[in-house]
Amino acid sequence: MNLHDWIDELCDALDLDAEVDEALLLDLARDVAHAVARPAAPLSTYLLGLAAGAKGGGPAVVEELAERVRALADGWDQPAATDTPTAAADDLGTDAAQDDLDGATDPLTEIEDLDDLLGRDPEPGHEAAEEE
Repeated sequence: MNLHDWIDELCDALDLDAEVDEALLLDLARDVAHAVARPAAPLSTYLLGLAAGAKGGGPAVVEELAERVRALADGWDQPAATDTPTAAADDLGTDAAQDDLDGATDPLTEIEDLDDLLGRDPEPGHEAAEEE
């Protein structure tokens, strides 16, 4: 099954009678991903679909709205983010990554504390080097 077949089947499953310009949408998603951030690509095409549906959804409407999206992405003055979860959280304007770190203990410290409890040297062979 190729992409065109998938789109036809998906339109049937969603009860849509729509002409889909695959190249337009894929190019738009690529442009948004590069100019804004990768997570913005599917969200932008989804919002484009909503807007196009609200305006009748014809091919000319989709093309006109896609150009608006592309122009906004091309003029986006913020640098494109990396694909890390932290960057995605930052793109969303949240401190989700920092929230995950708040209150977290350092695993290395926990291991050293365990070594202290067990009376072990956290760095085996370290004492032997110092004694020589």
